[in-house]
Amino acid sequence: HLHFGEISPGQLWHATLARAAAEPALEGPAEVWLRELGWRDFAWHLLHHQPGMPDRPLDARFDHFPWRRSAKDLAAWQRGRTGYPLVDAGMRQLWETGWMHNRVRMVVASFLIKDLRIDWREGERWFWDTLVDADLGDNAMNWQWVAGCGADAAPFFRIFNPTAQARKFDPDGAYIRRWIPELADLPAEWIHEPWRAPEKRRGGYPAPIVDHGAARDAALAAFRELPRER
Repeated sequence: HLHFGEISPGQLWHATLARAAAEPALEGPAEVWLRELGWRDFAWHLLHHQPGMPDRPLDARFDHFPWRRSAKDLAAWQRGRTGYPLVDAGMRQLWETGWMHNRVRMVVASFLIKDLRIDWREGERWFWDTLVDADLGDNAMNWQWVAGCGADAAPFFRIFNPTAQARKFDPDGAYIRRWIPELADLPAEWIHEPWRAPEKRRGGYPAPIVDHGAARDAALAAFRELPRER
């Protein structure tokens, strides 16, 4: 609704303050929501002053980053066939519904950029194509944030472990089972690491396309080769 101008950030801001004033229990959640509205406006502020943000890293050092080119790995990520259940559940949900929870967005973005070492702009383009709430400023800024090359970005060495994230945020595997029917009947002991299960129990679900530990080390090694100065 924000994207299509059906409601304004100002309307949401004042409505949220009024609701929180009437219901003190909502003060905490309201503060989180208002921060997100401010973050969205900051994205458009950046885009106004940096109109090349969707195509160029704000940190020019990343012009020299050794991105991998792999159509096969990119397609596996887009189709939810990486072998990492939380990543794949998110990507399948995105394809089917045009939406994905913010936590999962960060996990799948980190996986593309740092596990697969594929250019963040490939992910930005895919989200622009598939998200029903795709917003030019938000999309560009958030992909640069995960990649470590944007304004006030997460440091590049912040690399999400997709298995640890799944255990923390989907402990019983309900989200994974909802979006990956091949794993619907997999016991809880294997749901976050299906490669440990007997092959006949995996329902054709693929093995991981990369080893997370090795991929993390390779990404950090590539980052260390960048110039020190922005």
